[in-house]
Amino acid sequence: MKALALVVLLLLMSAPVARAAEVVPLPADKQAFGTARSAASPVWFTLGHQGLSEIFFPDLSTPATRETRLLVNGKPGRAYTEPADDRSLTFRQRLRGDGWQAEITYVTDPQRAAVLADVEFRSQRPARLSIEHVPMKGSSEVRTTLPTEPVRRAHGTFAVGFGEGVAQTALDRGFRGAAREYAQGWHTYLNGLARPKSADRRLYDMSVMVLAATEDKTHPGASIASPSFPWAFGFDRELAPELGPYALVWPRDLYHVSTAMIAAGDRGFAERSLDFMLQKQQQPDGHLPQNTRVDGTPVWLKVQLDQVAAPLLLAWHLDRQDQSTLDALRRSADYLLAYPNSPFSEQERWENQNGYSPATIASAVAGLVCFADLLQRNGENADKYLQAADDWQRKVEGWTATKTGPYSPKPYYLRLTKDGQPDAATKYNLGDNNPTDIDQRAVVDPSFLELVRLGVKRAGDPVIRNTVRVVDQQLKEQGYWHRFTQDGYGETADGRPWGINWPTPTRTYGRLWPLLSGERGEYELLAGDRASAAKRLKEIAAAANSGLMLPEQVWNGRGTGSATPLAWTHAQYVRLAWSLDAGRPVERPDVVANRYGS
Repeated sequence: MKALALVVLLLLMSAPVARAAEVVPLPADKQAFGTARSAASPVWFTLGHQGLSEIFFPDLSTPATRETRLLVNGKPGRAYTEPADDRSLTFRQRLRGDGWQAEITYVTDPQRAAVLADVEFRSQRPARLSIEHVPMKGSSEVRTTLPTEPVRRAHGTFAVGFGEGVAQTALDRGFRGAAREYAQGWHTYLNGLARPKSADRRLYDMSVMVLAATEDKTHPGASIASPSFPWAFGFDRELAPELGPYALVWPRDLYHVSTAMIAAGDRGFAERSLDFMLQKQQQPDGHLPQNTRVDGTPVWLKVQLDQVAAPLLLAWHLDRQDQSTLDALRRSADYLLAYPNSPFSEQERWENQNGYSPATIASAVAGLVCFADLLQRNGENADKYLQAADDWQRKVEGWTATKTGPYSPKPYYLRLTKDGQPDAATKYNLGDNNPTDIDQRAVVDPSFLELVRLGVKRAGDPVIRNTVRVVDQQLKEQGYWHRFTQDGYGETADGRPWGINWPTPTRTYGRLWPLLSGERGEYELLAGDRASAAKRLKEIAAAANSGLMLPEQVWNGRGTGSATPLAWTHAQYVRLAWSLDAGRPVERPDVVANRYGS
């Protein structure tokens, strides 16, 4: 076998944003996501269908490269991706092309900012090998020392390094030593955690590692939603000037990931997350912005009251009663009370509508009750927070459950109302390329289950049970659920990517969200149907790709071009697995359920 000479890519970092004309669209359904456990290696890689896709450096809000792939006679192969080690984020790609095959294993060097790839190549005929590298914007030096003469068999390593001499130093150390240290870091991490009986071992371990890997190393507690850029977010610079927004920190997603990590036994992750929310994301008036970069800089600025409530809930799970935390939480709780027409929210959790949302109201009620409990255990008066929570809990049905809508049985909860009058024929546009307005009474959403999962309403409440039936009739398909009636956040009928700057009106179709199966399973546990809840765990698992990454959306049994891996989906898998073991949803605050008899 001929030795494959080393390929060194020395990347000198500058501004990470590419000019619009330079953008190379890449699929967002990443086949793998990896990084070392060590903070000394602030670099993360993703794998696409043909090799390395975006690499992040120096933090998880900064994609530094677009694509790095092996070419054979100037052409890429098609890759099949799989874990090379079930207990670390080490991945292997098997590439095939015309008469040739290659096997590439990927890790990062735990001691420096470098991605290492070990290459084994075989061909039926002599072939020329090269590496195609597409940086983001800025100066770069690419030194390629692959043999120019044709070869049939070869073996070697290439590296992508950030900083002067980093790639060469990683190569001098060698792949084997780096890969051994890389794997050991993840093995040690998993060895310190328990595993639930209900989960698939491989997918569970992968999910926990993916969640841990989404935490930035320079800014502890900052966990991004996904290391991917779906559809127009990957190439429309007017829509997403910095290739966002999934590589940002959303308080909602951070809450879900943190509660999953508490269940998994990594309480430190959740502690750091709460500190990030209160010290980096929280604004002087107490609210948390829609999303931020990993350094806490706000990016999208809409107010979502469920995200304002998120630290109140998380702090209760962590039993945080220190004065500094309570003072910060008080600012968020006071913001909930003072917000105009609260609990009317500028945006609900799907982020494109304002109104009275049962899911948002559930979060606000539960958050206030949890905060009040922390105050009372600290000897402080919490009456005003409990009075508001009780008032909203009593009124949520009157604000959001219709008796005159087109579906049966009635009454049932709506996605939201624009005016707090669920029996009114108020119309609004759903956005996301929906062509016409729709009567608010015709729009339903599985998110109403937040009322049950957070202890605000009983699982057996008649309106809850009615809405479960309506949602199943209207939104369940192929064993999963859509987000809401006529959701347009997805691809066109012929598979083109979602966007909002179409030259002519173009209908897009939101597909099915596996994370909703996790929420349904938590509800079913409370309803006494453990068998169905266990089925939901398997449904989420069935959505995983060959690299065990879980997607945002699926269609016909496979992930779409949506964000993959989505941290929230992995979190739902972890949390439902532990909930099945416990016989109840581990996220549900007892103090809320006890107050409202749920």
